[in-house]
Formats: sequence, C-alpha cells, structure tokens
Amino acid sequence: MIYRIISVGKLREPFYQQGSKEYLKRLTAYNRTELLDGLEEKLNPKAGEKEIEKVLDREADRILALLNRDDYLVLLDVEGQEVDSPVLARYINDWNHSPYKRINFLVGSAYGVAGRVKARADISLSLSRLTLPHQMAVLVLTEQLYRGYKILKNEPYHH
Repeated sequence: MIYRIISVGKLREPFYQQGSKEYLKRLTAYNRTELLDGLEEKLNPKAGEKEIEKVLDREADRILALLNRDDYLVLLDVEGQEVDSPVLARYINDWNHSPYKRINFLVGSAYGVAGRVKARADISLSLSRLTLPHQMAVLVLTEQLYRGYKILKNEPYHH
C-alpha cells in the first residue's frame, strides 16, 4: 500500500519540513508514504471571488490529474468528519486491507478546493475544528499516521 500526502501549498518553513520529514522517515517501518507539495497557483491577496474560483479550478486540474481511477482520496477539511487517533488507526487498518493501490490525503489551499475535487473525494476528514495552516496540517497528518500505526501494532508511543 502506498500512502501519498498531496499538499496544494508548499512546505516552506524549515521546522514544518523537518517535522514532516521525521515522521515520513518513521513511517517507512510500516508503509511507503510520499509527500507531494507545491501545486498552488499564484494569487493576488486582493483577488476577488471569480479569480479565486479560477485558481481553484486550475489547482483542481493538477490534483485530479494525479489520481488514478483505483486511488482512494481522503480530503482533509475543517468541515469533514471529526476523528480521533484510534478512529484514524481503524481507517488505516481498513485502507491497508482494501483493494485500493494508493491512499491519497489532500490538504487544500487557504481557499479550500474546487467542488469537483470535493465530489471526487471518497471521504472527508477533519484533523481539528481549528483552522490549521496547510504546513501545520501536513505535519499533524504525518504524525497522526505514525501514531495510527503505533496504535495498530500496540507499540509504545501513543499514550
């Protein structure tokens, strides 16, 4: 099973890069987890709603082009289903025993994702009801994936 984290935004801050890299390294004991970031379009901070929609549409083209028909897509969204670590671990277990070849986790931009990306998602999960910057969301996700495997293997760390 391959897990892939797709972050529309680029991980720019060294501490987010280092933290995510550390958890990705730890995850190699359990599966192959890849990080793909930097799909975002440049946007004027004063952009109006129509320009934002155009940007989200262009980002959607990039995102959807990365997905195969037999890929599973997990959209990380503040409005998604709230999960705690044990529930995420159960999802990981289910995904690992599913027919899917790759599980994709999508962290959208500051403006979210286009409706057609939401429609393509197999599930929408929330890491927190708090709004997290995309870089922090990637770090939290990598840590929670690692924690989920530790829970599944009944290994120390998750307490």
